[in-house]
Amino acid sequence: MPAAMDNAYEILQQRGFIAQVTDEALRQRLDAPLSCYAGFDPTADSLHVGHLLPVMALAHMQRCGHRPIVLVGGGTALIGDPSGKNEMRRILSQDEVRRNAECLKSQLSRYVRFEGLDCALCLDNADWLTPLNYIDFLRDIGRHFSVNRMLAAESYRARLETGLNFIEFNYMLLQSYDFLHLNRAYACVLQIGGNDQWGNIVAGIDLIRRVAGGESFGLTLPLITTAAGSKMGKTESGAVWLDPARTSPYQYYQFWINTDDRDVERFLLYFTFLPVEDIRAEIDRGIQNAKELLAFEATRLSHGDGAAGQARQDARSAFYGDGSSLDSIPSSSIEESALSAGVPAFMLFADAGVCSSRAAARRLIAEGGGYVNGRRIGSFEDSITLEHVRDGSILLRAGKKRFHKVNVVKVTG
Repeated sequence: MPAAMDNAYEILQQRGFIAQVTDEALRQRLDAPLSCYAGFDPTADSLHVGHLLPVMALAHMQRCGHRPIVLVGGGTALIGDPSGKNEMRRILSQDEVRRNAECLKSQLSRYVRFEGLDCALCLDNADWLTPLNYIDFLRDIGRHFSVNRMLAAESYRARLETGLNFIEFNYMLLQSYDFLHLNRAYACVLQIGGNDQWGNIVAGIDLIRRVAGGESFGLTLPLITTAAGSKMGKTESGAVWLDPARTSPYQYYQFWINTDDRDVERFLLYFTFLPVEDIRAEIDRGIQNAKELLAFEATRLSHGDGAAGQARQDARSAFYGDGSSLDSIPSSSIEESALSAGVPAFMLFADAGVCSSRAAARRLIAEGGGYVNGRRIGSFEDSITLEHVRDGSILLRAGKKRFHKVNVVKVTG
């Protein structure tokens, strides 16, 4: 763990976190404790892997002696941020936003410490945004914003072609007001966000200068794409969630261990707290060990030591053992009677959810990517029968790393 006042700017820069800063003086300002914040709109009841970079940035700030403020956007989520979107977000009810906000607070506590001395704060901007009087807000805050400058911001300019709703047009004002409120109430001088938030962050700094006359800073993080060009945190089945009910710890572990070789070092720097020199030494020792280290550390942070250890054990068992003792890999059930006459392999793969359709299962097996109990299937029409059952289950594998356990149940009656 870094010393109490190691310079957070240098740590973030060394690990590749910094895309842009509004003022190079921030480096020197971080030699002394300050308060900083990042915002998370509760548009779902879980964060996903794509949210992790600002979470990790706040965690590094806290480890260097600064006070992070996690801002849950219970108020702004009622509007919807147009940044990075080509259409308007679905407007949530206040009850939905409230429930989602509670879930996010719980998840963030795995990364940022909210108890004890020098603890982080978790605030909800609904507390100060929802009571606002619209006329007063326009007179006191809106008058400081130039419509021409707002339309020049990338988040708005990109939406003009597809249509920008007036309710979304207010988002920059509200986010700027958040920064002003946190500056006044909590002496917060630094906002951290994705690079697509640059315009909103700069607008907030300008508002603080005009209204409060104080100094403030912005730091943006890179928008991550994988070496293959895909958006970080997306898979064929959708987003990789931090909620174990949406993405199990085993599936979460598998997401990380399937990282493209070209991304492993970068993701170890972003998504673990391992020292930089240890990461580079691990890469030098071999990419497969480095992938396992990434998967374990990332899963441990989100789900704890026990879940990470179980996921690693089950992954190793699936690769090197017979799969009979797997506890956490995805599973489904099939009645014993259905296997009596045999089930075509492609149907079993599709019905178990290993493949999205029977046509996809046929392609997988025809291309040599389908396995039963570790043995490659010769034809997609090969019959899977009771003879394939091992200790009450059948282990399916798609490609090199995607496993599924089919439990065979006997129905009596």
